[in-house]
Amino acid sequence: MRNVPFGRPIIGAEEKAAVAEVLEGHILVHGPRAKQFEADFATFTGSPYAVSVSSCTAALHLSYFYLGTGPGDEVIVPAQTHNATAHAVELTGAKPVFVDAELRTGNMDLDQLEAAITPNTKAISLVHYLGLPVDMPKLMTIANKHNLFVVEDCALAIGGYVDGKHVGLFGDVGAYSFYPVKHMTTAEGGMLTTKHEDIATKITRQRAFGVDRHVGERKVPGVYDVNMLGFNYRLNEIASAIGIEQVKRMPGFLTARKANYEALQAGLQDIAEIDLFESSTDRIQSSYYCLSVVLKDDIAPLRFEIVNYLKAHGVGTSVYYPKAVPKLTYYREKYGYQESDYPNATRISEQSIALPVGPHLDQDDMAYIVATLKDALIEVTK
Repeated sequence: MRNVPFGRPIIGAEEKAAVAEVLEGHILVHGPRAKQFEADFATFTGSPYAVSVSSCTAALHLSYFYLGTGPGDEVIVPAQTHNATAHAVELTGAKPVFVDAELRTGNMDLDQLEAAITPNTKAISLVHYLGLPVDMPKLMTIANKHNLFVVEDCALAIGGYVDGKHVGLFGDVGAYSFYPVKHMTTAEGGMLTTKHEDIATKITRQRAFGVDRHVGERKVPGVYDVNMLGFNYRLNEIASAIGIEQVKRMPGFLTARKANYEALQAGLQDIAEIDLFESSTDRIQSSYYCLSVVLKDDIAPLRFEIVNYLKAHGVGTSVYYPKAVPKLTYYREKYGYQESDYPNATRISEQSIALPVGPHLDQDDMAYIVATLKDALIEVTK
């Protein structure tokens, strides 16, 4: 039986040597590697500024903290996303206002976006679902019309482009994740990108307690002032050392993901029981995080039987995401969302199975996934 894990970090000799070099020294935080990682990531994405942080959630939270979002404010959030996208808003005391997904891509339905804007709306948070970018020029037209701050959640979209521009560079900030099964990893960590110098400068301070002088800037050790509120959201030197090496690998990672995705997509086209999301176009380039199949209504009740069959035959899967965020207990109980709300996000969450395409796999693995899924559908419908 073939072993096809959903995700697996690819850590080589270069990353191990880089970590060992950090551990041989005496600087584990506030060091040169974090700055180098920021510069390398900025170069890779084409962003003027990049600020390393402890997680993508930290980048999102810092974005709203910088903006001064608080009680009485609203931020528009896609209903189909990881709960962290909404949590970052909720942590500031603002209210996340959800917009349903479009079935075609899984992304926020931009045709429903403007109707969600109220006088209390302060920002729009969008997610490039499974690495397929949102139509950013269309979204930015709406945001600019209403003078709204835009946060791009790029947790699954490193390597995604719209009209030749990397995601995260259209809005005011972009937030990225380096969790172990993402496009690249630092074990745990994140990055915030922005085209605004003032945002980069202030958030660089806010991620480290709001101090006015970092360690290397202090004339007298231990002497500094605090001129703003801040957090401990820094990225350490060990994680940054891994990140420096991972950025170098990104072109190869992305090439492998695309090849695997296209092979898997081609193999799944003739399966009548599933729907597939649209992928890259001449304008929009996916980062190919994974490939989710959406089960047709009549087969959907058998989803977990299909998942268990795939697992028993060595194919790892996931679900993106287990419920539409407003259907999660915290948000449902606080805001009173009904079962009939957000039907498209609900269908995607409750009827989809995410299949792997990462660079730890190859074309033979894709053929195995296709064959095993077909066998699963036959088995569970006997």
